[in-house]
Amino acid sequence: MSVPYQVIARRWRPQFFDEVVGQDHVVRTLKNAISQERIAHAYLFVGPRGTGKTSLARIFAKALNCEGGPLVTPPADSLLCKAIMTGTCMDVVEIDGASNNSVDQIRELRDDCQYAPTQCRFKIYIIDEVHMLSTAAFNALLKTLEEPPAHVKFIFATTEAHKVLPTIVSRCQRFEFKPISEAIIAEKLTQIALAESLTVEPGAFHALARMAQGGMRDAQSAMEQMIAFCGNTITERDVLDVYGLAAPGEVQQLAESLAKADYASILKHVAHFAEEGRDLYRILIDVQGVVRSGLLDAIAKGGASSQLGHHLTAEAHLRLLDALHAGEGMVEKGLSETLDFEIALLKAAEQSRVRAIDTVIQAISKTVSTSPETGEKKKVEPAIEAYKIVYAPLILREATPLIKTTQSALALPIPLVSEVGMIACEGVGDETIHYSEDYGDIPNLQADYQEEAPSLFALGEGLLEDASSSLSLSEASEPLLSLEVAISHIPEDFRELLEERFRARFTHVKRMTA
Repeated sequence: MSVPYQVIARRWRPQFFDEVVGQDHVVRTLKNAISQERIAHAYLFVGPRGTGKTSLARIFAKALNCEGGPLVTPPADSLLCKAIMTGTCMDVVEIDGASNNSVDQIRELRDDCQYAPTQCRFKIYIIDEVHMLSTAAFNALLKTLEEPPAHVKFIFATTEAHKVLPTIVSRCQRFEFKPISEAIIAEKLTQIALAESLTVEPGAFHALARMAQGGMRDAQSAMEQMIAFCGNTITERDVLDVYGLAAPGEVQQLAESLAKADYASILKHVAHFAEEGRDLYRILIDVQGVVRSGLLDAIAKGGASSQLGHHLTAEAHLRLLDALHAGEGMVEKGLSETLDFEIALLKAAEQSRVRAIDTVIQAISKTVSTSPETGEKKKVEPAIEAYKIVYAPLILREATPLIKTTQSALALPIPLVSEVGMIACEGVGDETIHYSEDYGDIPNLQADYQEEAPSLFALGEGLLEDASSSLSLSEASEPLLSLEVAISHIPEDFRELLEERFRARFTHVKRMTA
């Protein structure tokens, strides 16, 4: 009679503490507890699926009950140890909390644990998915759990610790099992492939690890499925096609399109993914990983990074990441996955372009008022007095002024001469801008303007005042400046700064009123 086939996840289940990967903090604590003879009566293992909770519970039970134990390294050839690992030992009882969750069943367990073990040193109860027990069942277990017989140990495992009663948790030593990193999963899969005589591309290992989302069992099960699909040779493209994943390069390109707010490219990527039947929700998660990497790089470099192919501040990365995260629920549960995916990406791209008013003011003030060569403060020309509004009218996004308030004063070396119009100065309050006598009186300036365009352009809303006279700008008789002429009078270096770093768009010229 042939031996039944056993899947990879079962054949490669860890049998000893040293074979458990990704949970070093738990393994170290349990090994020290055994070596120091400080073994508690109840343990609670908490963590995502497939991270080794039940496997480590069995290994711990084996270490406590092996011949000559407790031992950190039980004998491999012990029949008792093998019975514990296969679940056939009478004194190590594994209970499924989902199907044994009634108060009557827990009362039976409570009565049974009073009897001494038949084969082993300890009678050990491993209750998997313990959060499924009813409140009455939990309460029935409380007294026994607090003061169990000396020969009884409890090991609880759960993926949802918040559903376990606090009175239960307080009576246990709690261990947090963390998701296993992609690098560790890929390394373990490589080891399995060598032992199983499989030919697997390195990219396929990383694709399987990425798809498993921190669960070793999920990765091993996926590898088993790929063997059934491909045979003994597995390529990265096969993994991507079977599980609907996007290649890392494609995810990187999509993230760069988001950073540049290239809407056409974003829609093109979405259409490509939808046509190939990719898992759009999974792609959204992968894009967040790329953006997060850019955010960490920006923080490490002092506030900005070009890792996404475009110069973005840490704030822009954070806004982009926040918008992508907000779209997860819509993509996962929406009626039209493709449409919802498009909307989530376009919103994220647009959101990344928004900037907080205070950060923009600080950046502009720092850039314009400080010399890049010497780091010294630039001096304002003697002919110009301090004024509040300078380049405030420039727009970052349509109908969104760069500065909505005029409380902070900016002293920049740009004279204000034009009394005819301003560039897109919407939402800015009335201001008084002072002129020195070096510019002469305003009527003469108006006459000069009819002959040639002024060499200096005023940005600001309010009144122009001379030492002896003032004129309401709404009374100016000259035609409105054209947008091209107005833009031409903005200093070139400052205009490039606003266009490239702050993505300013000049939309129109507006007549100033008092």
